[in-house]
Amino acid sequence: MSTEPVLRLEAVKKAYNAPEGGRVEVLDVERFEVARGEQVALRGSSGSGKTTLLHIIAGLIKPDAGAVHVAGADVARLGEAQRDHWRAKHVGYIYQSFHLLQGFTALENIALAMKFGGRVDLARAKSLLEQVGLGARLNYKPRQLSIGQQQRVAVARALANTPALVLADEPTGNLDREHADAALELILSLCKASGAALLLVSHDERVVARFARVVDLATLNRRAAAGARA
Repeated sequence: MSTEPVLRLEAVKKAYNAPEGGRVEVLDVERFEVARGEQVALRGSSGSGKTTLLHIIAGLIKPDAGAVHVAGADVARLGEAQRDHWRAKHVGYIYQSFHLLQGFTALENIALAMKFGGRVDLARAKSLLEQVGLGARLNYKPRQLSIGQQQRVAVARALANTPALVLADEPTGNLDREHADAALELILSLCKASGAALLLVSHDERVVARFARVVDLATLNRRAAAGARA
């Protein structure tokens, strides 16, 4: 098995145009790594750049500078279509608002994720939904499911293509405490069972406390943070 980290960021920078003019630096990360199979929590206040960082790692947006090595490829150097294909095969993404396709059933949502990854395995899709407790609701559409059940579909979808890395952006943010605890336990256990590394973003200290390794974005992102304070 490779000892190369599943994620390595080097000199990653990202800035946006400010409404009043000029550029606002959001990210300036000198180096950050996540080992294969490791589970890491990334803590930070609202608006600190956590989602921007996840989007860069997933290849949804490109950094202004730097290298973003994910599962053996520098995502920052890939074209848009290449990034989409790479993400589908190697990265699972759990969104706070789920992003399920409303016109499709739970099973179809998983199968479509598999199609983007290049191979549809309906037996695996059904197995994943059974593992998250939705074996009896394969043919339910999102509107027919509770909020907690929709989150479980989103978790199953993130693992559909056996990714090397799972990114979770405030995955418990829309859930009450009971369902949040259950969702977090599900994410941790399924990632561990599949061997996927997990990078989970949260500002909830109850969530962060479940992780052996916690990274504070304000520390990781020192120069951007210093610029924001200046």
